[in-house]
Amino acid sequence: VRQSSPDLSLPLSLQHVSGGPSMRTVPNLFLSSLALGDVLLLLTCAPVDASRYLVDRWLFGRVGCKLIPFVQLTSVGVSVFTLTALSADRYKAIVKPLDRSGAPLSVGLRAGAIWLLSGTLAVPEAVFSDLDTFTTRHTNETFVTCAPYPHTGDLHPKIHSTASFLIFYVVPLLIISVYYCFIAHSLVRSSEDFAAEGRLHLHRQMESRKRLARTVLVFVGLFAVCWLPSHIIYLYRSYHYGQADTSLGHFIASVCARILAFTNSCVNPFALYLMSKSFSKHFSRQLLFCFSSTSLHSQNSGRTHVTSFRLSHSSGGLHHLLSGL
Repeated sequence: VRQSSPDLSLPLSLQHVSGGPSMRTVPNLFLSSLALGDVLLLLTCAPVDASRYLVDRWLFGRVGCKLIPFVQLTSVGVSVFTLTALSADRYKAIVKPLDRSGAPLSVGLRAGAIWLLSGTLAVPEAVFSDLDTFTTRHTNETFVTCAPYPHTGDLHPKIHSTASFLIFYVVPLLIISVYYCFIAHSLVRSSEDFAAEGRLHLHRQMESRKRLARTVLVFVGLFAVCWLPSHIIYLYRSYHYGQADTSLGHFIASVCARILAFTNSCVNPFALYLMSKSFSKHFSRQLLFCFSSTSLHSQNSGRTHVTSFRLSHSSGGLHHLLSGL
């Protein structure tokens, strides 16, 4: 029996869809893809970013300089495009419930397409990222770091940062906003119709869909708040590319922006636990199972140790008895 790890929130988020057919719904499949992207980001990019602020040089070589930004941008794309797909699913569920096509295979293909699209959009990150030498503004000291674009002028960084901001932040959030405007309009109109006609069953069904729509909206809000500072810092650096800003204020802002960005991947499971009754029940069951399995493993280990101790002493006594014969 394997012991449970200290941080179970993200693994149990991935296990959320394996709790039976009732858990394998369209939102749950998309949320599992979102959780996988969060795990990828935290395991590969968070330690690297921490080292960049603790050490004044790049530690991971040229291959790491190309691979790590690619993984990070792929994960960000998976997050924001999955949130867009979830918003589209909530729009269909509430505004056009008869047009829904939520077969698990179809949803799996859409989730796979999101990963493929995110990876494709991140390919330029791997192509152009390379080691580069920068000069500090006040001391004229030079240092080598991983830059996401060639140091050949100020046009490339401006295009890169602006395109990233639009593709991975502004455009998806605008699409999500449009979806939720239609959802809000439909909910207001349907609540008035249900109140007038007294259809209790449909009212309960709509309340359930509203709760899930609020859950998706919370995820979108967390993403928007947590990633905006990183985009702003990136735009600032790209439009002031000639010299590295070594001021204390810029350093603190950069560290806080990166921490906030990675915090988004950490808080998603907790937000899902608070917003989703089905997930909280499934999570609690899995957590109880992990702890009970660990306890059972410890008890079995203790019993095995005692049994081995008794057998060794019994064998020793038998050997002594046979030796005396």
